[in-house]
Amino acid sequence: MSETAFILIVGNEAGDAETLAEGLRHEGHACRIAHSRDEALESIRARRPDVIVTGDRPDAAANGMELIRESKRLAPDVEIVVISSAGEPVTGGRKGLGPAARVFEYITRPADPDSVRKVVASAADQAKRNRQQRALREQAERRFEFEGIITANAHMERVVKTVKRIADSKLTVLILGESGTGKELIARAIHRHSPRQDKPYRAINCAGLNENLLESELFGHVKGAFTGAVTDRKGLFEIVDGGTLFLDEVGDMPLPMQAKLLRTLENGEILPVGSNEIRQVDVRVVAATRRDIREMVEANEFRDDLFYRLNQAMIRLTPLRERREDIPLLIEHFLKEAGQVHNKPVDGITPEAVRRLTSHQWLGNARELKSVVDQMVVLADHPQLDVDDLPEQVRGSTDIVLASAPSTAGLTMEQMERIHISNTLKLTGGNREKTAKMLGIGARTLYRKLREYGLQ
Repeated sequence: MSETAFILIVGNEAGDAETLAEGLRHEGHACRIAHSRDEALESIRARRPDVIVTGDRPDAAANGMELIRESKRLAPDVEIVVISSAGEPVTGGRKGLGPAARVFEYITRPADPDSVRKVVASAADQAKRNRQQRALREQAERRFEFEGIITANAHMERVVKTVKRIADSKLTVLILGESGTGKELIARAIHRHSPRQDKPYRAINCAGLNENLLESELFGHVKGAFTGAVTDRKGLFEIVDGGTLFLDEVGDMPLPMQAKLLRTLENGEILPVGSNEIRQVDVRVVAATRRDIREMVEANEFRDDLFYRLNQAMIRLTPLRERREDIPLLIEHFLKEAGQVHNKPVDGITPEAVRRLTSHQWLGNARELKSVVDQMVVLADHPQLDVDDLPEQVRGSTDIVLASAPSTAGLTMEQMERIHISNTLKLTGGNREKTAKMLGIGARTLYRKLREYGLQ
């Protein structure tokens, strides 16, 4: 059975309309009957249908043509099925009406009820795809790209504005966010838009390096400082002198190293391992961590003075599951990228596959999404990716994580219900049947509330 859809039946013959409506309701659809063009348009304005079934020949009557054109204007995603009394299917009318008034299917009388229901079900499925594709287009229109950061999310746009404002300064920047949220993209963007852009940029991951190795990597060493130090070696602070150094996972830095880093940040001095000669450097530091650094400070696992020195400017990146509107944009970007890297371009991806990807948790954030898209492109044996191409952990996942919501204090119960229904509808990609199930209400109740709250 097709998913629940709202069907508007337009016709002068009440008996035929009721019979058709009864059959469609038996299939689980919601139906309404309109007996004239004006009544049909009034119904569409009140509640957008998924499918319109009309018993007139709209290509042969001015009123019918007007109905189709106006229906498409009021409900752009609607699909129209025409049951014609002509002896043969109408074909010329499809072109005559123009693309803005395209008809999904013409059926000639006498029409087999089962055939009509199958056509209507197909039209309802197409209407759903229309909604999904329009949502993708609207997201693409809101797309914002900056130094590899692709987003349509308001918070991420504010992050980009912050990056532009602080890039010109000498402030040390602390970036907070889960693994895979794009912390190094932000660090590179700060460097590229700063007066230091023509100077060196380097990055080092502090996680997994012991104190001695990390000290040597950052500050360098002199010959004979330790076993294996056969020559003098510059550290990253000297290598990037005048430029930018990105300290990733600074929260994992050993406490003794934190004190040495603080000294460098405060006065620009470094002391290579095994040397007594203090050297002066001018380096802008951008640091990042996936850990709750304030909690670490309270637990005496991270120096509070270093935290305040690093936190001259803070940027917090939200996880991908809290900015799901970015997922379709990232999918499109990663598809193009993967096609070029693996020399295997694809024609695109189906809306249902995008919906499944959008509903996934993405604990690894954009990095995990990119890995999944790469895998799909490489393993697919057809030009357009579909649900069957999704990895099992995505295709079989039933975990849906709701994005964090703003405070609801001060809202009426009706306003809260409207927000909750709207968010759940977005989460299911416009699938009204699944929305009703998730909300624990009947499909008819959901349709009524959608109409009441103007969410059709």
